[in-house]
Amino acid sequence: MFSWLGTDDRRKKDPEVFQTVSDGLKKLYKTKLLPLEEHYKFHEFHSPALEDADFDNKPMVLLVGQYSTGKTSFIRYLLEQDFPGMRIGPEPTTDSFIAVMHGEVEGLVPGNALVVDPKKPFRKLNAFGNAFLNRFVCAQLPNPVLESISVIDTPGILSGEKQRISRGYDFAAVLEWFAERVDRIILLFDAHKLDISDEFSEVIKALKNHEDKIRVVLNKADQIETQQLMRVYGALMWSLGKIVNTPEVIRVYIGSFWSHPLLIPDNRKLFEAEEQDLFKDIQSLPRNAALRKLNDLIKRARLAKVHAYIISSLKKEMPSVFGKENKKKELINSLGEIYARIEREHQISPGDFPNVKKMQEQLQAHDLNKFQPLKMKLLDTVDDMLAHDIAQLMVLVRQEETQRPNQVVKGGAFDGTMNGPFGHGYGEGAGEGIDEVEWVVARDKPMYDEIFYTLSPVNGKVTGANAKKEMVKSKLPNTVLGKIWKLADIDKDGMLDDEEFALANHLIKVKLEGHELPSDLPPHLIPPSKRKIPE
Repeated sequence: MFSWLGTDDRRKKDPEVFQTVSDGLKKLYKTKLLPLEEHYKFHEFHSPALEDADFDNKPMVLLVGQYSTGKTSFIRYLLEQDFPGMRIGPEPTTDSFIAVMHGEVEGLVPGNALVVDPKKPFRKLNAFGNAFLNRFVCAQLPNPVLESISVIDTPGILSGEKQRISRGYDFAAVLEWFAERVDRIILLFDAHKLDISDEFSEVIKALKNHEDKIRVVLNKADQIETQQLMRVYGALMWSLGKIVNTPEVIRVYIGSFWSHPLLIPDNRKLFEAEEQDLFKDIQSLPRNAALRKLNDLIKRARLAKVHAYIISSLKKEMPSVFGKENKKKELINSLGEIYARIEREHQISPGDFPNVKKMQEQLQAHDLNKFQPLKMKLLDTVDDMLAHDIAQLMVLVRQEETQRPNQVVKGGAFDGTMNGPFGHGYGEGAGEGIDEVEWVVARDKPMYDEIFYTLSPVNGKVTGANAKKEMVKSKLPNTVLGKIWKLADIDKDGMLDDEEFALANHLIKVKLEGHELPSDLPPHLIPPSKRKIPE
């Protein structure tokens, strides 16, 4: 008796078993979230239905910026080769969306052919019509960088009402579609022209709810002096602060992302460090792709649930016979109050609700009587997915990460700074003297020896207590000095001889000059007398 209750209960306690994260996401979406979306017309209001290609595709990087900020040059810099359809110039040259993807044969695939290819994640873009599809191409080429990621180049953003109308399609809506599906959004700014136009402001607002994906690049920074660069950076942060309404400061990378000589090389070290940070961020995308798709599915599920509550509430309020039009106007005007009521009744965060104005505009075109009433079974299924199945997928994400720990973007510019003397930080800080035959610490050893013999050495060694008295004069924190001690006390006897003491002081100097300490002592810093002689 009541065996069906036990079965349903068991199903909730035993989540489904998945082989891979990608398969799990596809199955969960189709069986648990898609029915809710279809029942409440989610796709007409927010985002088209997801397809298999959306879960299987490589991580994508979306480049957005005003014209002549160096978007196309940035892609060429990463790939270290030209790509089909590439046009670079001082005026608006890229007038199309170009998806730069990996392919065995170099060539261009036009937009209308792209949106019928089930293997590409662009099928739903056909909703934006021919005006957009004529301005959308896929550039395919065999490049090692593109084996791990795809890059989307966008038309330069213009200012003024005239240009916005002449596009013939909703530019901000297209960018919003891409923003939902990409792994990283890079906003490029030219250090010479920071004016954020009306259209750019509109575009940045369209990227709302995707702030976690946004990175900002202040490009062409080698063309201005250090003092001007500081002012430009401050002005950029101020301008962004007015548009991106988040308490956190967006990460801004400063540099010159093309392969030309630096015009003003004063900030070369800064540009190298910033480039390295940005490259690390992009290189991590394949490793974090599964987690990003999982995160996006959870965000989508939360929005779909809220949408269901809104649609069913509107349906409930509508009269069945007379006064439908008047009631519709009244409900649309009081949508903010409906939001507040749903928020209280179902304990939903205000941040989960869609934009009121946008929702009001969309509702004008719909017959509210054709909306569906609340169907708790569909909502319970999504709650079950969020409570049980997602947790299991999280475990699977970690397992996949450990099985493929070295999954990073390789090739192109990413390999240029990996090895040899032009690797980041080569020959600096703890790397100083790496190529020299002489021990680099020996240069200043006479000065360190003078201090060493004032510390009452016994049998050629100073105690830890005496060494500490001298080392704390550097004013470095104990945690840093402790690490220096660990690196310098090579024979681990709790004391330092003259070479170890000189090494400790050398590492203190490295740290005081602003460099990071190595986790292990590099071979070239080991004192000659303590190096193992090869047999």
